[in-house]
Amino acid sequence: MTPLAALIAERIGGEGPMTLADYMSLCLLHPEHGYYTTRAPFGTAGDFITAPEISQMFGELMGIALAQAWLDQGSPDCTLAELGPGRGTLMADALRATRRVPGFHAAARVVLMEASPPLRARQRAALGDHPATWIDRTDDLPEAPLFLIANEFFDALPIRQFRRDAEGWRETLVRVEGGRLTLGLAAPRPEPALQHRLADTQPGEVAEICAAATPIMATIAARIARHGGAALIIDYGGWRSRGNTFQALRVHAPVDPLAEPGLADLTAHVDFEALAQAACPLAHAFVPQGAVLQALGIGPRAARLAEGMEGAGLKAHLAATRRLTAPDEMGTLFKVLALHSAQTPAPPGMT
Repeated sequence: MTPLAALIAERIGGEGPMTLADYMSLCLLHPEHGYYTTRAPFGTAGDFITAPEISQMFGELMGIALAQAWLDQGSPDCTLAELGPGRGTLMADALRATRRVPGFHAAARVVLMEASPPLRARQRAALGDHPATWIDRTDDLPEAPLFLIANEFFDALPIRQFRRDAEGWRETLVRVEGGRLTLGLAAPRPEPALQHRLADTQPGEVAEICAAATPIMATIAARIARHGGAALIIDYGGWRSRGNTFQALRVHAPVDPLAEPGLADLTAHVDFEALAQAACPLAHAFVPQGAVLQALGIGPRAARLAEGMEGAGLKAHLAATRRLTAPDEMGTLFKVLALHSAQTPAPPGMT
């Protein structure tokens, strides 16, 4: 057992089986043994690679989209925020791409929400001399127009998982059997948060809910509703949660999520319908990532960057462009949810 596995087993022994949400929280954020609190897992040398690490074009185009939304709303003094900024690559690329947008950098206060001390240090290095503020929670976002991006942030929030049966919903729980962590099912009972899913599921089907996402989205929506702005939420998932999507990654490969707690990344597909509902009364648009990047001009940008490239460098660049946009790569698995006031236009690329 890993040290964290032993701690989890001890807690289960004293308190009984725990929910997946509690298990994910301990695995990812335990102060001594948590995955995100003890390592910087991004990039080819880490456990997974995100879109900003695949190509600079991703952060550039997302930054330009937010800058255009800022221009469309009258160029106010504002907050330019990112949730879960990883190594700071996306924000660094966005700032570089928007430095010639008149007045944008002077008007935008950069705010990064990050729980991991090692990652905060990486983000500070990535931003260089550009001033930035770090916060621990969305409640700390300034009361100002908010232009926000969250790329692969919501997929790491803890989920609860339920299997439907004839008598109600049975929650997936983490237990200890034979000295090992295993999954089991609780006794059936009603689940108010899934009452609406009785109409579109059958006994045996699985549904997941992410309670932690609701207050985060509500806070973002409140800032935008009061002061203006827009948010771009990019992640893998669909419009409505369906099926068992709980998974673990280590060194870019799937692993048993119970095998080595604290040493692998734990995620689940994002339920974008639930995010949009939590952000009411904001308007929203929901578009596959590949279509958004194409609309924002990734084709011409890729061609411009390819000028002068040859050999392995050109091959890697073309592969990165395809990976971000192709339907059989990230192009349709990943989605973009844009949030904005009904009185303002949707951000570019989101029609």
